[in-house]
Parts: sequence; C-alpha cells; structure tokens
Amino acid sequence: MKLLAAALAALIAFGTPQSASAQGTFPSKPVRIIVPFAPGGASDILARALGQKLNERWGQPVVVENRTGANGNIGADVVAKARADGYTLLVTDVGGLAISPSLYALSFDPLRDLAPVTMIAYAAHLVSVHPSLPVKTAAELIALAKARPGKLNFAHSGNGSAPHLAGVLLRQRAGVEWAEIPYRGGAQSMADTVTGQADFVINSILATMPFVQNGQLRAVGISSRTRSPLLPDVPTLHESGFAGFETGTYQAVLTTGGTPPETIVALHAGFVAVIALPEIQARLQSLGADAVGNSPSELGAWLGNAIQAWAKVVKDAGVKAD
Repeated sequence: MKLLAAALAALIAFGTPQSASAQGTFPSKPVRIIVPFAPGGASDILARALGQKLNERWGQPVVVENRTGANGNIGADVVAKARADGYTLLVTDVGGLAISPSLYALSFDPLRDLAPVTMIAYAAHLVSVHPSLPVKTAAELIALAKARPGKLNFAHSGNGSAPHLAGVLLRQRAGVEWAEIPYRGGAQSMADTVTGQADFVINSILATMPFVQNGQLRAVGISSRTRSPLLPDVPTLHESGFAGFETGTYQAVLTTGGTPPETIVALHAGFVAVIALPEIQARLQSLGADAVGNSPSELGAWLGNAIQAWAKVVKDAGVKAD
C-alpha cells in the first residue's frame, strides 16, 4: 500500500501538460489485454477485474484475450510484435517472464521489445506438504530432506516454471537433494500432493490456500519477506534460515517496446488508479496478494535484475525446459 500511495503521489506531481494531454486522449479506441495463460488463473482473474474498471474509467472497451503456450511466451510474443501504440497490453507473471530467456530461444527480447507499465500485485509461493509428512515448518522439511537424501518427492508445475525454480533455489540454498515430479500445470501438482503421490509442492498462495484451508495440505513455509495475514503461524523462508529468500507470482502489465512515453504515462495512471479502488484492494487481499503499483522504471529495473538472478540459478542447476 505504501508503494501504491507513492505511485499516486508521483502521478500528481508528474502532471505536466504533455502527460495531462495524453491522459485526456488515450485511449480513443478499444484496448486489448493479452493474457498468456489459460482462463481462471491469476493473470486472467486480474486482467478481467482490472479491465472492467478500466473500461469504466476510459469509456472504451477493454477486451481480454487468452493466448496460451510455451510458459507464457506465445502471448508475450504477440505483444512484443504489436504496433507500438499502447493498445495491446500484456498482463502476466513477470517472475516467469524473467526466467524464460535462460530456458528458451525467444523470438523477442523482454527488455527491448516490451515496455513496462506497472507491477499490479505480488503473491508469495507456499511450501506445502501432504499431512502425513512429519514436518510442520520449512526448517523441519529441510532437516528431513537431509536425513533422507533424494527420497522426498517435490511436485511442481513444469520444468522452468516459477514454482519449479523456487524449489531449485531452495534446494541450492539448503544444500539438499530431493526427487522432482514435473507436471503440466500447478493444479495437477497439487492434486497429486493431496493424494500423497508427492511429499510436498510449491505453488502460489492464490492457488494453494483452498487446499490448506480444508486440511488437504499443510503449509510449512512462505516465500515472502513477511508472514501472510492469511497464515500468520506459517514462518517465512527468510526467517527459516534462508535470508533474503523471496519468490512468488509477480503480476504486471507491459506493452509493446517503443510505445511513446506519454502513452505509457496514461496507461500507468489508469492502472494505478484502478488498483487503488477499494473493491480491487479487497479482491487482492482475499487472494493473499499485495497491491504494488510501482513506476515503469521500477518495474523495468526489477525485470532486468530478475533475469540476471534467475540465469545464474538455471545455469548452476542445469535446468532445462520441458
């Protein structure tokens, strides 16, 4: 919330004649939001909720289109190669986008061919175990993995996915070994952990909370820097001996590289305003997500740093895409 308030204050201070004019004329036709994942996921839910509010704010239709495949890269490619006028947007998990250059031969450069607008929200990963596993914290899970090297089964949503790389990073930091079970999506990885075919799973808090709440999974760690109000008794990985550990779902909006700066200003103003709406804030909080609303330059810097950080993790672990 502090970041969002700062972003709103910056917009007021930045209200130059040029930016005011851009915000008064953009958009003058329908806007298309590309979601590079299937309907019902976090990116899709946020894109549709924000799109409805932007429609009301702008007085122009905001159409959400799902273009799936290649871990989100097909949809991102559509936006990267669109006309650079701000009318084609990408709402995606930029945590996954930051991993892609290390795993795929991309036909676009995320830093050159996509223009950052703002990070919408952050939601941590949960480390969750089957209730039969005799651990209640991440520290106990690591101790068990050390006692049973290579015996525990880690379920994740596919090689190269953000939950997979979170597990790889945790394994590297802890100096342990465990077996990996890759799935084509987070839903199946959690379903098989619920039935006991896997010992533990890492996935977004948004998708995992229902299984934790009904007792089918036990949350033992969370990848945010601070504990979640939804799970106040679950320790962070940061406080479990892995200082600075932070992974998760970083939902953001980007547009085509080369879009005029005044159009970026107008887009940023629109998104930050709707993110700040009470009903959007309440929706995010109910999902276990924190609103962000940072500046385009801050999102761009974050993405550049994340690409470099994940490249080292991928290289050190020898991770290959599915």
